[in-house]
Amino acid sequence: MTDQPTLRDGDLVLRPWAADDSDTTRALHDTEIARWFDFPDVVPPAQQHLDWIAQTGVEWTERRRVTFLVEWRGHPAGSVDVRVGDPGVGVLSWAVYAPYRGQGLAWRAIRMLVEWAFEALDLERVEAHVNPENRASVRTALRAGLRREGLLRGNTTLAGIRQDTVVLGRRRDDAHPDTRDGFTAMLDSTLPTKRAIAQGVLRSPAGELLLCELVYKREWDLPGGVVDLHESPAACVVREVREELDLAVRVGPLLAVNWLPALHGWTDATVFVFDLGTVAASVVEGAHLQAREIRALHWTTPGDWPGRVAPYNKRLLSVLHGHTGGTLYLEGGSPVS
Repeated sequence: MTDQPTLRDGDLVLRPWAADDSDTTRALHDTEIARWFDFPDVVPPAQQHLDWIAQTGVEWTERRRVTFLVEWRGHPAGSVDVRVGDPGVGVLSWAVYAPYRGQGLAWRAIRMLVEWAFEALDLERVEAHVNPENRASVRTALRAGLRREGLLRGNTTLAGIRQDTVVLGRRRDDAHPDTRDGFTAMLDSTLPTKRAIAQGVLRSPAGELLLCELVYKREWDLPGGVVDLHESPAACVVREVREELDLAVRVGPLLAVNWLPALHGWTDATVFVFDLGTVAASVVEGAHLQAREIRALHWTTPGDWPGRVAPYNKRLLSVLHGHTGGTLYLEGGSPVS
């Protein structure tokens, strides 16, 4: 069995813990460390800390966890470790002592550990589980090259209170965080996402608007649906009409962009409403509907909308019914003054 290595990056060193580190590092524990690790004591008892240092050696031998003391310019500055869980997956943890925070040591140490772990431990993925209120650690993980991947709701407790957890991860084959693609992928993972919906207005020769009676909700709605990842809104509305109505359409002008606020458990969304032209009234009788989504089709006029369409859609349809100009910008179906 080989000895645990020492890793170096300029003035930053990751080395195995030793019993001689106990007194110095124990005194550097503070309330911040105790808070986020949910330790009962701010400063751990001396024997407990010694036992923990000894345990790091056992874990190295068993390859269950690899823990390094972070040393900066010859001084113990913190600790970083990777626990091997599922095959090929390592879970990261770290702490930096108060005198050394805010100097970029944590992300440098994590990045050094990750690069080593991909090769020495043959990991395919590393991840970190961070309390979302611990914003400094979330920023540290991102700066180290991990990407924000999701939120586990109420999966753990801290000080007896149910807490969420942010999951951040990096794969071995991800673009390196020092490259443009790696940096933008990390940054992109932190940005808010917004649902995009594409709908279409189909008219009969008499000027009626086609609405769908849906299986999964009471209100009638324009044909269309949620835009898939990497799909354009225009391509989406063509696909949705083909899948749900078995009707081939050509996208015309963009009639409106309608922002919908959060409602009934849905987050906010942007709706792109396209003109799909005029079709024969007989398409209703001849349509092959996707049974799990569409119950029936209806040609409608303004008098049919009250009680059958959601209030925001009634406002949208009313605006579109008499509009003959360019693209409208709406919020909740209403023009913005």
